[in-house]
Amino acid sequence: MSLRRQSLRFSELKRGIDGISQRMLTLTLRNLERDGLVTRTVTPSIPPRVDYELTAMGHSLAEPVEALGTWAFRHIDRIAGAQARYDAGEP
Repeated sequence: MSLRRQSLRFSELKRGIDGISQRMLTLTLRNLERDGLVTRTVTPSIPPRVDYELTAMGHSLAEPVEALGTWAFRHIDRIAGAQARYDAGEP
C-alpha cells in the first residue's frame, strides 16, 4: 500500500512499515518483483539510488488488499479473542 501513490526508495519504505527488519523487507520486495507486482530501478549514483514502484498488475491488486486490511481492522478484537482462546488451548 505504501507504493500505491508513488515510487519510494528502500529506506522510505522501511521507515513507513513498523517493525519490519531490513532482511524481511528485502525478501518481500524481491518476491513482489519476481511476481511482477513491483519494479526495481537502480539509478547510478554514489551511493546508488534504488526506487521501487508498483507495476500495472501491482496497482490492480491494491484495491483488494486495501479491502482485506479494512476487514481485518474491523474484526481485530474478534481475531485477538480467537487467538487468545487458541493459545489457551480452548476449542
